[in-house]
Amino acid sequence: MYQLIAIGDPIIDTHVRIDDSSAECRIIPHGNIKLCFDYGSKVPIIDSFQSLGGNAPNVCVGATKLGLKTAVLSTVGKDVSGQIAIRELARYGVDTSLITIDPTAKTRYSIVLNYLKERTILSYSNKKNYAWPTPAPETEWIYYTGLGDGFETMHKHLMKYLTLHPTVRLAFNPGSYLMKFGRSYLAEIISRTDILIVNLEEAESLLNTKLAKEKSVRTIIHGLISRGAKEVAVTDAEKGAWVGNDEEVLHLNSFPVTVVAKTGAGDAFSAAYLAARFKGHDLKNALIWGITNSASVIQHEDCHTGLLDEAGIKNLTKNFPNIKPLAV
Repeated sequence: MYQLIAIGDPIIDTHVRIDDSSAECRIIPHGNIKLCFDYGSKVPIIDSFQSLGGNAPNVCVGATKLGLKTAVLSTVGKDVSGQIAIRELARYGVDTSLITIDPTAKTRYSIVLNYLKERTILSYSNKKNYAWPTPAPETEWIYYTGLGDGFETMHKHLMKYLTLHPTVRLAFNPGSYLMKFGRSYLAEIISRTDILIVNLEEAESLLNTKLAKEKSVRTIIHGLISRGAKEVAVTDAEKGAWVGNDEEVLHLNSFPVTVVAKTGAGDAFSAAYLAARFKGHDLKNALIWGITNSASVIQHEDCHTGLLDEAGIKNLTKNFPNIKPLAV
């Protein structure tokens, strides 16, 4: 039996570090902040490299580091990128037997532009024939996240599986495609969700509101709980994260570490938060685990180098004794 199965696409990320001093690249801060390049110019970069990415793989790699038996359930293309994704997952100790190959599709990939400590992602995805495994795997938790075009088949199988296996607990992090093109499915899955993990922008979108209107993240969390989620975590980059249920809402600031790249920070939070809850930790300690793992990852260029084990989480947390979860 698995302890965590993550449903979501493996992605091959090409990370590009743009020279922060480049005259051909700039930020326009007014309104929605824009990253702009001079049209037709040659933009200098400092470095580039490729790595495995995707919400489900990142969470599984992080959870495996923290001692959970994990697997990714997804579909990749019959291409080199698909082979690399499967090989890399296996290298990190993640089970890949639930990944199927669609010979008509390409494996997802993205270009991650890192500039001034923020990342902008150019993402490619095409329709896939997602397949549900037979016989259905046994697991204690499912983490449902970023799938692309064709997700409907996987979604229907998942809902049926959860009905037939009521003791299986569900964590949900809606991917960008589902937020854009699968909104009619969101209410159904949130109503069955044990832990909903979203960033602030996603939370606002799910509730069709803004923090300025609601006045507090606590109100937003209670709004999502009213939709059926039993527990909610809302992340907001350098402002940290909030977690809550019907009884309490807690906030923890991010740790003041040197940021190299933010890619994978949210997945690192999810992996550690879920591992902590799986191991019986309360909201407070799970929040600490999530923030600590995220703080470690953003000090590295890729999504996986900074992922921590339990000892690493304890050691890094000790460096910030004055930053503690507070009730809000």
